[in-house]
Amino acid sequence: MLTCRIFGHRWRFSADGATMRWRCERGCGAEGTKLYDSSKQAARYAAEFDLEDRNEIGRRSPYGMLPLRLLRRTRR
Repeated sequence: MLTCRIFGHRWRFSADGATMRWRCERGCGAEGTKLYDSSKQAARYAAEFDLEDRNEIGRRSPYGMLPLRLLRRTRR
């Protein structure tokens, strides 16, 4: 999929027993699995990796995002 080639995959993580699964949300077919020792471990890692921090864009950003940080600061 062209979108994934340009912007990268948008990974979604889930746990199915002791197996953690990931797949691209955009439907390009990219996916994978990893087997853990316990289902608790798989669920913990899937929950940690499945975070989206779009609300944090501009707060914890590198210097390339400096204009966005300044704009956010002036709004306060």
